[in-house]
Amino acid sequence: MKDAVDILVAYDVNTETKEGQRRLRRVARVCTGFGQRVQKSLFECRVTQAQLEELEARLVKIIDGKKDSLRIYILPGGRNRL
Repeated sequence: MKDAVDILVAYDVNTETKEGQRRLRRVARVCTGFGQRVQKSLFECRVTQAQLEELEARLVKIIDGKKDSLRIYILPGGRNRL
């Protein structure tokens, strides 16, 4: 993928309510469309700048900024393949 960057998406969704459980499923579903799960709430993705912006916009619409946490880290050296 030309001009792609490797990113990590990490999130913590408060699941004490049914709405929180729904947000968690929705966040995971969106992330699955952009990359692969490496831990329960951690995804590795290889995306273009446009895809990164789309991913962020979609996640921000789902996440409750007062109850949940969302972090997107750009990996400057890319992913190491072992």
